[in-house]
Amino acid sequence: MSEFKGKLHETVVKFPCTDIWNDSCAQDDLEYALERGAVGATTNPVIVKDVLKKEMDIWAPRIKALNEEMPEATEDDIAWALIEEIAALRAKMLLPTFEKFQGKKGRLSIQTNAKNYRNAKKMAEQAIHFNTLGANMQVKMATTKAGIEAFEEATYHGVSINATISFTVAQAVAVAEAVERGLKRREAEGLPTEDMAPVCTIMIGRVDDYIKYVAKRDGIEVDPEYLEWCGIAVFKEAYRIYQERGFRTRLLTAAYRNTKHWSEFIGGDVCMTIAHPWQEKINECDTEVVETMSKPVDPVIVETLLAKFPEYVKAFDVNAQKPEDFEHYGAFIMTINGFLAGYDELCGIIRGFMNPQP
Repeated sequence: MSEFKGKLHETVVKFPCTDIWNDSCAQDDLEYALERGAVGATTNPVIVKDVLKKEMDIWAPRIKALNEEMPEATEDDIAWALIEEIAALRAKMLLPTFEKFQGKKGRLSIQTNAKNYRNAKKMAEQAIHFNTLGANMQVKMATTKAGIEAFEEATYHGVSINATISFTVAQAVAVAEAVERGLKRREAEGLPTEDMAPVCTIMIGRVDDYIKYVAKRDGIEVDPEYLEWCGIAVFKEAYRIYQERGFRTRLLTAAYRNTKHWSEFIGGDVCMTIAHPWQEKINECDTEVVETMSKPVDPVIVETLLAKFPEYVKAFDVNAQKPEDFEHYGAFIMTINGFLAGYDELCGIIRGFMNPQP
């Protein structure tokens, strides 16, 4: 019998610098991940919506109680009260890890209101508030021009940020630079930074999705296998720059579409947030657990993608975007719209409790 509880457990045992997160705050999923070496978890309104559907027996009484406790509340008010309660509760499951690693691991990531992606002040204020929900909170904000400003401000106030809705090398570098400014402001005032753990997500699967969409939309012919490497190559390019410049922010992979989205980053000083179905697939696969982070993507693949897809240049070239471009990138638009639609669904669930069918 193997000494490992699947490939992800083997990954973290052999490569302690490579962290696995559970891409959900559902109790059963988080327990499964923690048993296999996971050291983080993440949530957002869409994930909370899915958790409610899975755990409605747990949360229906609480939603009803919140309606009674907050008689003047809107469905949005109830939704955010619930999001905060679920995050704070499930963050407690990670506290032993958080304490063991002195803040560097063991955090639960909670996302600010995606509707505020153009408002730095509102994002930063909500991030600072979320940081009070538990010792081990990590706060996600959208990587827009306003988000870059919010990352610096929230970092200065001691928030360990998680930049999300991010797809490009330019976004990742802008995030890391903003965090460095925030950390240096704290250090200049004698405030601690050693227990902070900022990360920047690159949604590698959504990079793939977008370039595949562009290929179909524009009738661009390319080897289909090449399209499975879009996000991987972007992530490895961002990682190269992070290592070269010594940023204190760590990169995080998200939005898995195939097992290479795990196996190509083994051994890197990175985090991987993986949904439960993909954890199961990876744990049962036959891929050997060996160091791959230093292995570059085939240059022919990268050069072909860059030559055929101007939209891929925007993702891969660190100089191809400015902060004001971030929210206009196709992958960002598609993802923010999906997040907002998911939030509306969550509010619809709350509305059903506030106004039940007669």
